[in-house]
Parts: sequence; C-alpha cells; structure tokens
Amino acid sequence: MKMFSNRNPERNRRVPAAVALLLSSLLVAVAPATLAEDKAEDKADTAQERTFDNLVAVEGAAMNMAFIDPDADFSVFKRVAILEPFVAFRSNWQRDQNRGRGRRNVSIRDMERIKQDVATQFERVFTERLEAAGYEVVDVVGDDDVLLLRPAIIDLDITAPDTRAAGRSQTFTASTGAATLYIQLFDAYSGDIIGRAADRRAARSRGGNIGWSNSVTNIADARRMFGSWADTLIAFLDSHYK
Repeated sequence: MKMFSNRNPERNRRVPAAVALLLSSLLVAVAPATLAEDKAEDKADTAQERTFDNLVAVEGAAMNMAFIDPDADFSVFKRVAILEPFVAFRSNWQRDQNRGRGRRNVSIRDMERIKQDVATQFERVFTERLEAAGYEVVDVVGDDDVLLLRPAIIDLDITAPDTRAAGRSQTFTASTGAATLYIQLFDAYSGDIIGRAADRRAARSRGGNIGWSNSVTNIADARRMFGSWADTLIAFLDSHYK
C-alpha cells in the first residue's frame, strides 16, 4: 500500500512550487536587512580598527593617545628630522594673566617671545636626547631613511610668565605650567603619515617643591617635560628598531 496517492499528480507538483515561492519571498524580505546589518557591523569594526588616515590605536601607550600605521617599517629610519614646533597658548590665557595684575601686563610681544623660546627649547631637547640615543638629527627630509617629526605644543599654560618688566614682583608656584604635545610622524621619503600621538603634562619644579617662577625656572621645568616626551619617543623607536 502506497503512503501517498498519485491520483492528483498535478497537485503534488504544485505543493513544492508553492513552498519554494514562500521561501523565496521570505528570503527577499529578510536577506537585505541581514546583509545591511552585517555590512554595518563590518563598517563599525573597520572604523574601530582604522582611523581616517589608516592608523590604529596603540594599546598601553605611554602617551594619552597614540596611533600607528601597523604596516610601517620603522626599522628603516636611521635619521630624524624635526620641523619647527607650532606653539599656541590655551584659550584666554593672556586675558586671565592680565586680570588684576599689579605689574606690567603680558603683551602680544611677550607671548611671541615665549612661544619662540618654547619652540627653541623643544628642538634643542629633542635633538640632544635623540643624538645621545644614537639617532642622527638632520635637516634633509627627502631621503628614504629619515623619519620626519611634526610637533605642536598647544594649550600652553604658563603659571607665572616672566615679562622682564622692571620692579616685577616674585611669584611662587608648585607648577610652572602645563602643555599638550601633539606630534605627527611621517615617512620623509613617501610623505605618508605613519604615527600620531598626543599627551598633556604639567611642568613641575624638581622635587615638587614650591619655588620662585621666572624665565630661568620656567625654561628648566619645560626642558624636563620635553625630555620626558623625547624619552618616550626614543623608547618607541628603539622597540621597533632593535
């Protein structure tokens, strides 16, 4: 005895066709949404992994934030070129300094002089530390073994600037100020950006003691802060070079 009757073979053929049509309609309705969700997830993952300039975040970085090109070969760089640092005070710094100031106000000329001093000291410290670590610092940027640094000192906040005015009063502080370093690393030969980092630090007197802030102490504290940043860069380069 047969389990299925063949009395209506045409109906038997129509049942699978109807099922197939139902499945097809379901796939048409569900597949686009599923594919869209998958693509959205893939894009989200890609966005988390790569920045707009093809860099990835460095886990456990010594800076507040750091990104690097995972495909870059840092071992090829034997020399380093440093562009003149861009320096900018924090917003409203001059206004805040001059509010209720008993001595001569901080002028635009004072600010330009301070910015130039900061840029000069930054270049000197980085050059000294890099050369002491065995890296040659050069002016050329077109060779294939040169790493190009583009630094910027932003949000500069000097607690007690020395205006060099006659009869100025003494100011005692525990911290001479703070600044944020934003630095970009480029392959000097190709021009590609291969690293980017930012870090904010305070310049404190040696031992953290309260001391008289003037141009000499300000520069000394700034050099220590710049030296700390330079050592962080050198440690990174050494870990990829050796």
